[in-house]
Amino acid sequence: MPYDSNLDEKNFSKSWESDTTKITVGVFSYNKGAKKMQVTRENRDSNGDFRFTRLGRMSKEEVEAILPVIQEAAALM
Repeated sequence: MPYDSNLDEKNFSKSWESDTTKITVGVFSYNKGAKKMQVTRENRDSNGDFRFTRLGRMSKEEVEAILPVIQEAAALM
């Protein structure tokens, strides 16, 4: 069965932002299934707009910033 965005329910979403990047932690449930956490990164391009990129490695600053957000999201799962 192909992915259907109408079946994807967002239960939680919170972002942390610096000058160059934004990391978002979300909790989603697809088709009333188990809640799952998703962590995404967006980087600013030369125009100042955010563009999706793979999360990859995180700096200590990023980890310390999103850890409380991850714990908050985990409590909702």
